[in-house]
Amino acid sequence: MLPAPRASVAANSAAFETLPLVKPTGFREYDARWWFGIPGSVKPPELNALGVQALGLGLGTLIREMGVEPKIVVGHDFRFYSQSIKQALTLGLMQAGMEVHDIGLALSPTAYFAQFALDIPCVAMVTASHNENGWTGVKMGANRPLTFGPEEMGRLKEIVLGGAFKEHAGGAYKRVEGLGERYIADVAQRVKLTRPLKVIAACGNGTAGAFAPEALRRMGAEVIELHCGLDWTFPHYNANPEDAEMLHDMAAAVKAHGADAALGFDGDGDRCGVVDDEGEEIFADKVGLMLARDLSAQHPNATFVVDVKSTGLYAIDPVLQANGAKVDYWKTGHSYIKRRTTELSALAGFEKSGHFFFRPPLGLGYDDGLVAAAAVLAMLDRNPGKTLSDLRKALAKSYTSLTMSPHCDDEKKYAIVDAVVADYKRLAGEGGKILGRAIRDVNTVNGARVTLTDGSWVLVRASSNKPELVVVVESMTSNDDMRALFRDEVKPRLARYPDVGAYNQEI
Repeated sequence: MLPAPRASVAANSAAFETLPLVKPTGFREYDARWWFGIPGSVKPPELNALGVQALGLGLGTLIREMGVEPKIVVGHDFRFYSQSIKQALTLGLMQAGMEVHDIGLALSPTAYFAQFALDIPCVAMVTASHNENGWTGVKMGANRPLTFGPEEMGRLKEIVLGGAFKEHAGGAYKRVEGLGERYIADVAQRVKLTRPLKVIAACGNGTAGAFAPEALRRMGAEVIELHCGLDWTFPHYNANPEDAEMLHDMAAAVKAHGADAALGFDGDGDRCGVVDDEGEEIFADKVGLMLARDLSAQHPNATFVVDVKSTGLYAIDPVLQANGAKVDYWKTGHSYIKRRTTELSALAGFEKSGHFFFRPPLGLGYDDGLVAAAAVLAMLDRNPGKTLSDLRKALAKSYTSLTMSPHCDDEKKYAIVDAVVADYKRLAGEGGKILGRAIRDVNTVNGARVTLTDGSWVLVRASSNKPELVVVVESMTSNDDMRALFRDEVKPRLARYPDVGAYNQEI
């Protein structure tokens, strides 16, 4: 039996090869992320191979404790260490008596699709998603199409860190061939274009390069590839369609090739970013609003779920109101939105980060960047004579910031957010104002989303998967006002806390 993992073990030592290392902060709200390390890095690793094995044994222990059939799909993203991490995880799962079905190199939605295609209840996808090179992690679930939330992650953390493992006989390993092709075929059949569309497929040299271009071609699009060759050094930028660098590259490619759209995918393919035919970067929440308008015309009285980082336009959109659509603002995070769309029997869910969730008849309920891409192309196909920029311009005007993330240690971030929430609630209760405007509402379902009387808002929350806070602001009046909401309100408020560090990007 493996010993209980240590929180710290010196790298390049005998202990590192004989003791499991699992830093406790790697257990996040709805998945797991650790710094594994890359050659030349001075940052100490937070996880080693034995720690991954302990994680697998703990996950198998939890699945049996939950009374779920002990069968699981595993896959890995394209990083030079991901396959070895998956193998260590598999060893631990087999120790727990799990029947492991290995689908090989995969996107996260490929693994979720495999749960349905192979009729297997559980999944463990080795991926760090859009995190920088050197990070690793696991997205897990035991009740398709849902993935773990805080309760399951908390129990998993208890089992693993406490060494409360239970080995079982009967573990087995099965390699599954051809699942990637089955996935591409399933995604591609969701739309067959009836008009020519030229599309940039942007993959940031991540895993999606092995799936997205072919799937888009089968949908009927003319595809221009942008950094689709797999390269685990990620020579251009992180595959993250929420970051300005990738979006700007997509915009330049649209203009250079005269494309109808650019569709960008993150490192594990569960997110999609969109740039229109004019090179305008459309944040995913507004893409979701465009899709909700289109879909609510076909599905009257539909419910949509959006995360608290999303535009306030959903609440006042006249097309959604005319079609009887209902909109529910919920916690940011793929597991939260998946669960909420299922609970409310919503037609779809949208996150500003680029996660799109389509439930039957449009999808199977999980987040999938390629299903989202198919939905965007289908929307264009249903609107002949209109461009993506035409559909964007039909929305009411608002001015939304990039997602900005100041560094904040995992051990400190939640306490700081709690203090900010209390501060905003107190300000609202005292009739205080922000940039001359009264506070209409303080939504605390996930940090503090503070809405002003004119509909503008600011959001401060803790990142669920990195040592950061998350800041988004939106103005209903101007870009200058949007920048002022950040510069004169949120940034100085957070600067009061010495543990809040530098921002990854600012407006």
